Amino acid sequence: MNPLLETLQNLLQIVDNLIWGPPLLILLVGTGVYLTLRLGFIQIRYLPLALSYVFSRNKKQNTAKGDVSSFAALCTALSATIGTGNIVGVATAIKMGGPGALFWMWLAALFGMATKYAECLLAVKYREQDANGQMLGGPMYYLEKGVGSKWLAKLFAFFTLGVACFGIGTFPQVNAIVDAAYLSFEVPREYTVVALTLLVATVTLGGIKSISNVASKVVPVMAAFYILACITVLASQASALPSAVALVVSSAFTGHAATGGFVGASIMLAIQSGIARGVFSNESGLGSAPMAAAAAQTDSCVRQGLTSMTGTFFDTIIICTMTGLTLVVTGAWESEYAGAAMTTYAFASGLGSSYWGPLLVSVGLMFFAFTTILGWNYYGERCITYLFGVKAIKPYKFIFLVLIAVGAFLKLDLIWLIADIVNGLMAIPNLIGLVLLREVVISESRMYFSQKKARYESRATTNCLIDK
Repeated sequence: MNPLLETLQNLLQIVDNLIWGPPLLILLVGTGVYLTLRLGFIQIRYLPLALSYVFSRNKKQNTAKGDVSSFAALCTALSATIGTGNIVGVATAIKMGGPGALFWMWLAALFGMATKYAECLLAVKYREQDANGQMLGGPMYYLEKGVGSKWLAKLFAFFTLGVACFGIGTFPQVNAIVDAAYLSFEVPREYTVVALTLLVATVTLGGIKSISNVASKVVPVMAAFYILACITVLASQASALPSAVALVVSSAFTGHAATGGFVGASIMLAIQSGIARGVFSNESGLGSAPMAAAAAQTDSCVRQGLTSMTGTFFDTIIICTMTGLTLVVTGAWESEYAGAAMTTYAFASGLGSSYWGPLLVSVGLMFFAFTTILGWNYYGERCITYLFGVKAIKPYKFIFLVLIAVGAFLKLDLIWLIADIVNGLMAIPNLIGLVLLREVVISESRMYFSQKKARYESRATTNCLIDK
């Protein structure tokens, strides 16, 4: 390795360890735990209701304020979250922290659902329209209008631009796409970069409606496709599944000694890698999903909060779990492979095919990563609009497209370090805002559910009178 590059990587590693140390982990999980308790385990009690909102049409949405349907807004958020984190991120977490990292991903996701609910509720409550007539919302607006802190709002917007341009939004996704295209189809990296840049430009120039239109079609199909592939592997290894789950739980509290190609991991490393990679995947607490939620056609901030929190459920509780268990039951986590190569090895072993296994991972990676780029292009656009106005959108999109081409030629370890650092920096002002606006979230929630209960009781009383 180049000495200068090695020095830079070591420096970034120190910064990453500082940012993702105990203080941020406590703030991240602690916020979710606090909201879970104050909201009465809303992510468990009202998950069926939230899922019904996702899969049913609300006729009132057509006349409500917003740019896209509630479902399209959720798909836009999911397009940004269901990406390399579900394939590469899970493998990286387990490679670093052992099978126990998956348990901490589950726990972070469970509490993260309450966090996602709160931040998306606030996004709708404090949203406004820009000069082009599109909805603006997210942490920038509830930090400024709710908390009353413009400097925190600007700090969040600045860090989010960093994530969009140098973190989740570009480098890890582009690198995953060009590698998958080269390894599976022997397409030269340069060709893939050109094609990817043109595709991203075609979709993103149409704004949120174009992005949400693509996301609402691609996201459900690609998620179902990947889940089916995982189920096929797990079904073929059904006898090993109970012991795999037991290993995940036991390793979470005991760490894991070196074995095979795995170098061993402490409990703290399992917690750190599980939570960090979990947040990278579902983005609960980062403040990204609220920017998509703010565009939803809805008159109820609580209803959109419930709809949005299912994103974490789909992303981590379902898809990341599928990937993690596939890695454990096939023994891929003990191999010498890492990242996408580890997941490819797991599918090849589980399906008994050195052709279909890698092909499934490659196709999944390309679709997942592509939609993530689209979602984060929109998030960056919302932040650049907040900081500099609508006139800055076109220059931003040009720079974003240039960065897509650059991301194809960076080293993978360096990419993940940069992504981790800017993720952590972005989460801090957002979490501060959630803590300071907690009573607003609780008040809005109580009002919504009390009114919903009153309407239900009123209908029940009317039906009884009719029966009599």
